[in-house]
Amino acid sequence: VQLQASGGGLVQAGGSLSLSCAASGGSLANYAIGWFRQAPGKAREGVSCISYSGTTHYADSVKGRFTTSRDNANNAGYLQLTDLKPEDTAVYYCYAKRDQTVSWGQGTLVTVSS
Repeated sequence: VQLQASGGGLVQAGGSLSLSCAASGGSLANYAIGWFRQAPGKAREGVSCISYSGTTHYADSVKGRFTTSRDNANNAGYLQLTDLKPEDTAVYYCYAKRDQTVSWGQGTLVTVSS
């Protein structure tokens, strides 16, 4: 599958954004969908993941503030970002994983101003 991430932008601290990860070329129904982020000068960090059955996992740094979901009918995954902090500034990437197959979307930039 091919993935297209979107929804990034500039937001003030405390604000919210919704990221989308739209798939084409195949169904996401049997894939786990996840999000990583990479801030300037920092290592890539896993943010969240949702299994094909809907089980979710979050990094400690975003628990309680970010929510991941999926819509198999629309062949997409989502990441709702709330109570954003300047340290959430990063390029956010989505991925889809099934067995040993991983597909990546291009990144979408989230910038949080203080």
